[in-house]
Amino acid sequence: MTAPSETPRTVRRIASPAAAALADLAAIFDDLQTVLLCCERLVTQLSVPEPDPVVVESLWTTALLSYSRCFAPGGRGMGLTEADVEGLELEGEVLAWHKMVRQIKKHYADPAVNPRETFEVGVAVSDGTPQGVAITSTRQALPDTISVHQTGAIAYQLSQLVDARIGEHQATVLEGARTLSPAELETLDEVELTEGSE
Repeated sequence: MTAPSETPRTVRRIASPAAAALADLAAIFDDLQTVLLCCERLVTQLSVPEPDPVVVESLWTTALLSYSRCFAPGGRGMGLTEADVEGLELEGEVLAWHKMVRQIKKHYADPAVNPRETFEVGVAVSDGTPQGVAITSTRQALPDTISVHQTGAIAYQLSQLVDARIGEHQATVLEGARTLSPAELETLDEVELTEGSE
C-alpha cells in the first residue's frame, strides 16, 4: 500500500458493519489497556507495608469490570471468547483463572453485597441473660500480587490478539472506503478532530 501524498485534512464517519466492528475492537483494546494500568498500579500499591484499601479496591474493581466487559457478546460478535483465552501462549490453568476472574467480578459488581466485609449480628449473653447486641465483621482479603500478575499477563496477551484483529479490520474498512466516490465520501458526516485526538 502506498502512503498518501499529503496529510488528510478531514475524517469522515463510516457506518459500515466493518467500521462498527472495528470500533468495538478499539473499545475492547482500551479496556484491556485499562486492566494493564490497574494491575501495574496494584502491584505498586500492594508492595507497601500498609496498602490503602480504598485505592486497592478501586483499582481491582476497575480491572475486573474492564476485563469482563471484553467478553460481552455484543451485537457484532467482536467480544473475546473462552477459545481466545485457551489459545494464549501462557503456562498454567489460564482458562480456569479467566473463569475465576469473571466470578470475582460478579462479587465486586453485585449491587446487593458488600465486597469488603461480611457482617453478622449476635447477642451478648451473661449468665443466660441477653445483655446487648454485638455487630461483628470479617474483612475480605485484598487481592494478592500473584492474582494481579496473572490477570495482567492474560490481559497483555489478549491485547496483542486484539491489536492484530484491529489491524485486519482497519484494512477491511479502508478497502470498503476506497470503493466510495468522492461525492459519496462528501455525504459522510465529518468527524471533528481536536488537538491531541488520535
